[in-house]
Amino acid sequence: MTKVSVIVPVYQVEKYIAAAVESVLQQSYKEFEILIVDDGSPDKSVEICQQFTDSRIKIIRQANRGLAGARNTGIRHAQGEYLAFLDSDDLWLPEKLEKHIEHLESSPSVGISFCPSAFIDEVGQPRGTFSKPKLKDIEPSILLRDNPIGNGSAPVVRRAALEGIKYQDNLYSTVEDFYFDESLRQAEDLDCWLRIAIQTDWQIEGIPEALTLYRVNSGGLSAGLLKQLKYLEKVIEKTRSYAPELIAQWEVPVKAYHLRYLGRSAIRLRDGSMAVKLIHQALVTHWCLLLEEPGRTLMTLATAYLLWLLPKHCYQQIRALILNIKGVIVSIKGIKQKQFRVCLSSVSSELASSTPSRITF
Repeated sequence: MTKVSVIVPVYQVEKYIAAAVESVLQQSYKEFEILIVDDGSPDKSVEICQQFTDSRIKIIRQANRGLAGARNTGIRHAQGEYLAFLDSDDLWLPEKLEKHIEHLESSPSVGISFCPSAFIDEVGQPRGTFSKPKLKDIEPSILLRDNPIGNGSAPVVRRAALEGIKYQDNLYSTVEDFYFDESLRQAEDLDCWLRIAIQTDWQIEGIPEALTLYRVNSGGLSAGLLKQLKYLEKVIEKTRSYAPELIAQWEVPVKAYHLRYLGRSAIRLRDGSMAVKLIHQALVTHWCLLLEEPGRTLMTLATAYLLWLLPKHCYQQIRALILNIKGVIVSIKGIKQKQFRVCLSSVSSELASSTPSRITF
């Protein structure tokens, strides 16, 4: 059996698909298949995929069913014990599969292994920002509030975990197995992870390395962010049907945290007025954000106003200065950690060569 099935939905991504597929082929872990699901793409994306000659690549065609539908089709065709999802405008670093497989095989209770993501722009350049999710002890409330997995290209999922939430339906004139909810055109991944967390015994854990490069696209910003909010509300209502106590306790803070997240997304996409609107709405919804996570909330609020009020070149200069300062701090921390390790190694060597009579307390 193939160890890992990599599922790549394809729809209008001719600018990015070659790089995405190449990032899989460059993995240090080699025991995988790549299932490229053509979701009725009208551009040259599939023609580009056909130029790859690697025998591990399979192309599956279907009428357009959306991202959830493409993933479901990929899962039905997959041969792997583990399933990895790569959105076709994102990229993986070469050690991604290797690190996740190590994690899953050493942690038999973990059903979803994920990692932080580094953000890149439309041309693949680093934006200098990373997600910093919680990695352990991920309860359904944390998943619903923060979605530490972050995006569809971050997780590698044990097939058995997906089988635990499988259901059957007759949406397209034939009875099929479903895993992702195809009625959701966004937030379908959050819905899937929630069902695994609530309806099965599988755990969700992250590894610390940022091995996913998540592409931030600026097209259709305002409408896209508001659409995300609409589908979040649909997920909340769906979750209420099988976990009413969870929603009763967390609905208000969940909406506020997602509004703040969307505000931060608007900042990444340089839409200051939208960022201000969203962070204000978050605080009106649940002002306790200022007490629960004061640093991140105040930083989001301040950055949104700077982006909204300052000329573009002034904001970019301030942002560059802050990133440089953060880089210096990280470098200093790294130097101190290295000095500490050297010092510790020296002390250990000295103790190892000492006789008991020379050690005094």
